[in-house]
Amino acid sequence: MTQFVFPPAPIPSVAVAGEGGRYPVHRIFCVGRNYAEHAREMGGDPDREAPFFFMKPPSALLADQQDLPYPPRTQNLQHEAELVVAIGTAGRSVPLSAALAHVYGYAVGNDYTRRDLQAAARDKGRPWETGKAFDHSAAIGAIHPTVRIGHPRRAAIWLTVNGVEKQRADIADMIWDVPAVIAELSTLFDLQPGDLIYTGTPAGVGPVRPGDVVVAGIDGLGTLTNTITAPHALERGG
Repeated sequence: MTQFVFPPAPIPSVAVAGEGGRYPVHRIFCVGRNYAEHAREMGGDPDREAPFFFMKPPSALLADQQDLPYPPRTQNLQHEAELVVAIGTAGRSVPLSAALAHVYGYAVGNDYTRRDLQAAARDKGRPWETGKAFDHSAAIGAIHPTVRIGHPRRAAIWLTVNGVEKQRADIADMIWDVPAVIAELSTLFDLQPGDLIYTGTPAGVGPVRPGDVVVAGIDGLGTLTNTITAPHALERGG
C-alpha cells in the first residue's frame, strides 16, 4: 500500500443530475474567445483558424449554491457563463464525426476571471494562470448525462447579476461547436474520462462584487447560482 507523507486531497468531483454518484474530475480545459461578439469586446479577432485553450486546476471547482469569496490581488473579478462538456470516453485525434460519442454529459459553467491580472499577463506575453486558474474560479452546475438529454445544439445561454440580465446568446453561436472543440483538443492531449471542457462565453462579461448574486443558465441544463462574498481574512503567522 502506498504511504503518503500527509493525507492526499479528496478527488474533485461534480454532482450528476438525477444520480447519487458523482463525476470525478481529471482536468479542466477552457476554450478562449469562442463567441464572435465576445472576441470583439475583448479586442480580438473572431476569424481564427483553430480554437486555443487554457487550463484550470480541478481544485478550482465551485458548485452550485456555493459562495465565491472575492479573490485576492484583483479589482476586476468578472463573470463568464459557459456550456461545459464532460468527457466520458478516452480518445486521441478523435475524428469530427465521432467526437460526440466521447461526451458523458453537459452542464452550466461560469469561468470567473481576474480580468485585470489576465490583461496584464496578456500584455506581457505571459501565461493566463493568475487571471484564470485561481481558487473557486471554475463554477459548475450538475452534469446532465447525454443518455437523458442527448446533445444540445441550440439552447439559450444567459447570466444575471442581482436579477439584471448581463449575458444572453445561443450555444449555436459558438465559433467552434462541441465536436470541433473535442476533435481539435484531442490532437493536443489524450482525452480522458473526467476531463471537463468549458467551451467559451458570449458577449456581455462584466464585473461582480461582494454581495452580488450571479445566476448562469442554459435552457435544458438548469441554472448555476453563486454569491460573491467578502474576501477571506488574511492569515498571519504566530
